[in-house]
Amino acid sequence: MRILVTGGCGFIGSAVVRHVIGSTGHSVVNVDAMTYAATQASTAEVASDPRYRHVRADITDGAAMRAIFAEHRPDAVMHLAAESHVDRSIDGPGVFMTTNVLGTFTLLEAAREYWGGLDAARQAAFRFHHISTDEVFGTLRPGDPPFTEETPYDPRSPYSASKAASDHLVRAWQHTYGLPTFVTNTTNNYGFWHFPEKLIPLVTINAIGGRALPVYGDGGNMRDWLFVDDHAEALVLAVERGQPGETYAIGARQPRTNLQVVHAICAILDELRPDPEGPHARLIRYVTDRPGHDFRYEIDPTRAEAALGWRPRHDFEAGLRRTVQWYLDHRDWWTALQARHDSTKRLGVAPMEGTP
Repeated sequence: MRILVTGGCGFIGSAVVRHVIGSTGHSVVNVDAMTYAATQASTAEVASDPRYRHVRADITDGAAMRAIFAEHRPDAVMHLAAESHVDRSIDGPGVFMTTNVLGTFTLLEAAREYWGGLDAARQAAFRFHHISTDEVFGTLRPGDPPFTEETPYDPRSPYSASKAASDHLVRAWQHTYGLPTFVTNTTNNYGFWHFPEKLIPLVTINAIGGRALPVYGDGGNMRDWLFVDDHAEALVLAVERGQPGETYAIGARQPRTNLQVVHAICAILDELRPDPEGPHARLIRYVTDRPGHDFRYEIDPTRAEAALGWRPRHDFEAGLRRTVQWYLDHRDWWTALQARHDSTKRLGVAPMEGTP
């Protein structure tokens, strides 16, 4: 297949690009506007492959999207481009509505126009795969069963509301126009090339520098953590096997509280990079919780595992160790980001979480 990937220089998108080029026979057209969290370094290992092409364009630009479809004639779309950081959505929700809602609408319309001009066989084979988040389902209380494909929507932040809106658009285009769309919802991802405003890279980088490790509230908020390369494998299987109108909830069955995650990072760094001043956990600071902070997200992936023939390969401890080691080994990358982006001046000041 020729797959059009939006947001392929972002965290999850770049993992998808690397997996497609490195582990399948498919080709990729990576459409990315290169906003603050995108980095070409994350796709450098595949950039010279003849099956890879990067096109710098904004998904809100309808003319650009139509031209890309006309030129590259994809067999499938994997739509990952999105604003994804909850804290940023609280501070400035407008860009989330523009990218996540208007951008998805614009991409759907370009895809629908292109799909309408295909022959019957290619129309039937075409897929529009929309990658979303478990945050659209709201929050779980202690003792609640994990989210499934049947969980009602109950978004609680501007970010999750914008993603819920885009999910609804994708399903509406399938029901109204017959465009072969489906949705995957995932839980928190972690791994390599994660922009250093999210929880795991933030804590790792701050701890390396001996800076405070800020934790919201009492640190009891819980998330299910999925290694990004495992998620990328599931997403590619979904675009190969997913059926129009379906939803696939992709998770790892590995819930941890934020405080457990922070302590685990500290323990790994105590072993890999001991601090003469003492254990890294001494740097933990509890700070005022953010507005509307959801207590718990967790996914039951049973249906997706059966439909896609997939299981995550990494347990949390092994994946986290690989991730912390990666940030130790790639200091040049994240220090350059800190120097280049004013946004990263927040590092070490505001506690942040890793949202998909």
